Amino acid sequence: MADIEKIKKLRSLSGAGFKDCNSALDESKGNIDKALEILRIKGISKASKKMSRVANEGVIAITDNTKSSSILEINCETDFVAKNNDFINFAKEISDINNEVISDKEKLLSSNMKNGKTVDENLLALISKIGEKITIGRAKTLKNDNCQIYKYHHTIVKDNLSKLGVIVSTISNENPDKYDDFGKKLSMHIAALNPLSIDIDDIDQNILKKEEELISEELKSSGKDEEIIKKISLGKIKKFKEENSLLNQQWVMDSKKKVKDVIKELNISGFKIVEFCRIKIGE
Repeated sequence: MADIEKIKKLRSLSGAGFKDCNSALDESKGNIDKALEILRIKGISKASKKMSRVANEGVIAITDNTKSSSILEINCETDFVAKNNDFINFAKEISDINNEVISDKEKLLSSNMKNGKTVDENLLALISKIGEKITIGRAKTLKNDNCQIYKYHHTIVKDNLSKLGVIVSTISNENPDKYDDFGKKLSMHIAALNPLSIDIDDIDQNILKKEEELISEELKSSGKDEEIIKKISLGKIKKFKEENSLLNQQWVMDSKKKVKDVIKELNISGFKIVEFCRIKIGE
């Protein structure tokens, strides 16, 4: 067996387990630098084997500063790991980096972390240490150019990490303090009702086409007249558009009103919802 002090040192440097460190030191004949390289190579090998697994757990991280606000998804396989301190610390640090690189994944992976290693290198080391598939998922950055950005966390794991996150940017000709409460509630509304777009015309045409196909398939077996089917189909599509476009959704705080009605009542000059992003773990 390798010297116990060397094993302790190697564990401290690599974060690997006792058995892996002992094996690497035996293979390197006690040379810590060579043992680190052996662990690094084995770590990459282990990581590649784990990438075929499903990772539907994890956290959503939100980081903001005076220039921008960013949302980032970090996935793992189990909720247990999502609450692991090493995983949480990794998620929080790369969330800060992600905001700096404006959600550019290539730049994120090649950026250095506090320990001097890249995000990609630290990711592989974390996979090797924890023993689960860990991936960096969806990401979005909203720039603060003359905009007011609101955020919302649902089911908080720790600090700026949760299971569902929302960022939404608004703009107006007036002081944002006048609609601050509405902005916060708007982010909660987006979390609850999960709109596809801001307005009807912004809904992805591919999504609409798929919905039309599903409705058509559903109505074919109804036995109704073709003209009646056409009218029902148009009505269902109209309802789908309204239910999935933010401005036309029923306001989550008062279902008798639509979001656009509440905005009109605010009477804020030039008020507009610019952009939003909602990410939920496992969705």
